[in-house]
Amino acid sequence: MTQEGKTATASPRPARTPVNLSLALQGGGAHGAFTWGVLDRLLEEPWLHFDGISGTSAGAMNAAVLIDGYARGGAEAAREALSAFWRRVADAAAFSPFRRSPLDVILGRWTLDNSPLFVAADLAARIWSPYTLNHGGGNPLADILQTSIDFEALARAPIQLFVTATNVETGRGRIFRNAEVNAAVLLASACLPTLFQAVEIDGVPYWDGGYAGNPTISPLVRECRSRDTLLVQINPVARPGAPRSAREILNRINEISFNATLLKELRMIAILRRVVDAGDSEGAEWAEMRLHRIASDRMAEFGSSSKMNAEWPFLCLLRDEGRLAADEFLESYGDDLGQRSSFDVAELIAEV
Repeated sequence: MTQEGKTATASPRPARTPVNLSLALQGGGAHGAFTWGVLDRLLEEPWLHFDGISGTSAGAMNAAVLIDGYARGGAEAAREALSAFWRRVADAAAFSPFRRSPLDVILGRWTLDNSPLFVAADLAARIWSPYTLNHGGGNPLADILQTSIDFEALARAPIQLFVTATNVETGRGRIFRNAEVNAAVLLASACLPTLFQAVEIDGVPYWDGGYAGNPTISPLVRECRSRDTLLVQINPVARPGAPRSAREILNRINEISFNATLLKELRMIAILRRVVDAGDSEGAEWAEMRLHRIASDRMAEFGSSSKMNAEWPFLCLLRDEGRLAADEFLESYGDDLGQRSSFDVAELIAEV
């Protein structure tokens, strides 16, 4: 209370200068709920204007849901759309045979490593292909995507969308844009070849986009007005020590392969900043991009099997971790947006 007996009120925060921001969203199955949390927090900031979003797998789904919701009703509608999407994912997972073991539930562990059916399915996937085990080629996410996204509205949305999938025949990434994106494209971007049959689009088979770009940065440089790109990274780059068990080895192989293309693009940016010729307009665009990153060390605590765990409490835990990471980023680096990079990609050159 003040001396006059009135409640003191906090001074209003000064209005922030609007910033155009592009987003690069990694994929990672259920771990994409971390990105949901990041986006949920960013959407609370009216001074942040999203220009383009590049996404792969779960990152692409988050991007499409956000863009569709934003086109219909702004930031609040986008937040509601993301929440509804992940709730549908959790509801569908309630019928999944892949459940945590009773001991893991008691100990509060989110891994599926000790789930008998998950272990059996994991072993089967190393012997039989999805063309043998999944004759119909169905994916439970198909109906969820159709329910969650108005693809006709997405085609006209002002925020640009870039979804990466990997051409099985050539090994190259293909980038799909707003008007090209439908449920099949999003499923292709998330198609793990040991679990699902390749998704055919215009007669061409596609696998998970993470093999070609997780996510792809180039369209954000070449096609967006924004000079600021924020990477939301959910796959750990570094882990101390060498993995020992078969599962740990496979988990690390997965992380390295799905980070490789992104790291190459980031290293290219770092090198261009040192050697770009002022007369090289495209090189200058790459070199002048201001880069930012949101990540959490806690994501390294969750093994690859938990990417298949879509229990609602786990998704909420990841969402809350994402909101916390975004809040810490805004507190520490929010003033850098529109001014300077807060992510030092030059450190990556030393690793080459």
